[in-house]
Amino acid sequence: MPTYRRSRTLRAGEERVFEYLADVHNLPRYFDRMTSAEPAGGDTVEVTAEVHGETERGEAWFRVDRTARRIQWGSEGDNDYAGMLDLRADQDRTIVDIELRTEHAAAEEIDQSLDTTLDHIQQQIEAGSPGSS
Repeated sequence: MPTYRRSRTLRAGEERVFEYLADVHNLPRYFDRMTSAEPAGGDTVEVTAEVHGETERGEAWFRVDRTARRIQWGSEGDNDYAGMLDLRADQDRTIVDIELRTEHAAAEEIDQSLDTTLDHIQQQIEAGSPGSS
């Protein structure tokens, strides 16, 4: 399964960035194409996304490792994919590494989606938008 990676340095402390990204309710604010995410018990999340003009609904898993400062997510079946966000402190900044593994999309489309997701994260964290504090 191909793996795609991107990285971004944010002007914000690691704790603030991590708490924002670890909140399931914030997923649609930063994940490109996701329109809703609701906890469904355990590490299961009910998600909705707009993909190629179609609304897709499904279940995914979402796991937060506070010690490692890592967030992992994924889905099985027709939408088989998995990803992770890793955070690293760099003085008063935070480096966000994002990784995605999937079989079902063109590389250019995945790269664009990862860049857009990191753009959303950076805009919301650095602007101090609601839910990002």
